[in-house]
Amino acid sequence: MAVTNQPGTYAPSDFQTGLLDFCDDCGTCCYGYFCFPCLGCSIASAMDECCLCGIGMPIRSVYRTRYNIRGSMCKDYLASTFCLLCSTCQLKRDIDLRKEQGIF
Repeated sequence: MAVTNQPGTYAPSDFQTGLLDFCDDCGTCCYGYFCFPCLGCSIASAMDECCLCGIGMPIRSVYRTRYNIRGSMCKDYLASTFCLLCSTCQLKRDIDLRKEQGIF
């Protein structure tokens, strides 16, 4: 029997919510809207990164790579540039869902 996946790796997937799925978690969206730096710090803390790194394309790319989420650095850049709040909230929702599933 051939081993096709290394232990601890994740099958390719997509983000569990869409970029504009605000209604999936209104609390996260309000958190991001009213205290955006705090949301970024929360994401960075959950990923054991520096609090200054929790917002934008770099943290999104690191997260996508870590959990084998489909996409590209170009798409991360576009999402973070044109809809920073949306992309940051999407990342937080995905982290929360993975925590609930026990795979974070």
